[in-house]
Amino acid sequence: MSDHTAISDAGGASVGVVAPCMARFDEPVRLKSGAVLEHYELVYETYGALNAARSNAVLICHALSGHHHVAGRYADQPDNIGWWDNMVGPGKPIDTERFFVVGVNNLGGCHGSTGPSSIDPATGRPYGARFPVVTVEDWVETQARLAERLGIARFAAIMGGSLGGMQALQWAIARPEQVGHAIPIAAAPKLTAQNIAFNDVARQAILTDPDFHGGNFYAHGVVPQRGLRLARMLGHITYLSDDSMAEKFGRELRTGTYNFGYDVEFEIESYLRYQGDKFAGYFDANTYLLMTKALDYFDPALPFGGDLSRALAGAQAAFLVLAFTSDWRFSPGRSLDIVKALLDNNLDVSYAEITSPHGHDSFLMEDEHYHELIRTYLQNIPL
Repeated sequence: MSDHTAISDAGGASVGVVAPCMARFDEPVRLKSGAVLEHYELVYETYGALNAARSNAVLICHALSGHHHVAGRYADQPDNIGWWDNMVGPGKPIDTERFFVVGVNNLGGCHGSTGPSSIDPATGRPYGARFPVVTVEDWVETQARLAERLGIARFAAIMGGSLGGMQALQWAIARPEQVGHAIPIAAAPKLTAQNIAFNDVARQAILTDPDFHGGNFYAHGVVPQRGLRLARMLGHITYLSDDSMAEKFGRELRTGTYNFGYDVEFEIESYLRYQGDKFAGYFDANTYLLMTKALDYFDPALPFGGDLSRALAGAQAAFLVLAFTSDWRFSPGRSLDIVKALLDNNLDVSYAEITSPHGHDSFLMEDEHYHELIRTYLQNIPL
């Protein structure tokens, strides 16, 4: 990994070839759980240039299975395109000719930042089950330390979808003076009981996999692939809408006829198994557990007796809150809960409910209306 992100303007509308950076922190961080990490590393990428006033930085917070590689491609992996490449780049909604964009792999991740698969300096072995539970609050704290390292005292905007949107919301609550604009997309102020239930079933698939070995599967040279596969399949179902599944797959049979067995017959079965196998091949099981727990624990209103308006009373940012009509996992009503709490505090808030057939995954899709909303909003931020 390089000390600086390499940027190419090849392709015009793309940031081109990029490389990740590593930031090491030797100052201990005390997590919300009370655990302390004496040292940790964060992997990140940047796109565009920080202006002289250091006022044009935008932080992109990733969702459950996301990471720091937001845009562009790697020189040695030309097919590895950033997960939000359709949103970030020259002339794109998050315009890197105007903004300095930062993407970070969260603490506890499995894409280079210190996490369960990292070597614990105290033992010389992977942390595994010894890695502490992390929360959205912990991520904001460590992201703020990275921002200081990069010379950013205040972000022009902090944004993300799903779990990333929760981080944007927490930034506005915990560090109000450091956030100009917060843009939570397809997010919620806390999970519903149903969402917690989905997460627990996914975790149980991993925890009960014989290859999990209590989280210390690294020492056994195995991966709890079956558990990860099932967790991803379940999650993927909740990210899609019924309409999008019907349009893509319907009840189509792979062979055109029933086989009267339990192998793959329907196209949707084939798709889900493909997604599950692919995910199990690159994502860490312990990180999956950590990320879903962070989702479950996020509830900024809890210290205020469940009153979200009181939790947001100290926020100073202007907000753009976006939701999607077909998102049943984080429905528009959950975004409206955020909007109401912001209005209760007379904060500057804009809200849009975007018609989309893609379910929760809509925030990742290229949609003209959605992208134009982001573009117009960001263009009106004075730098």
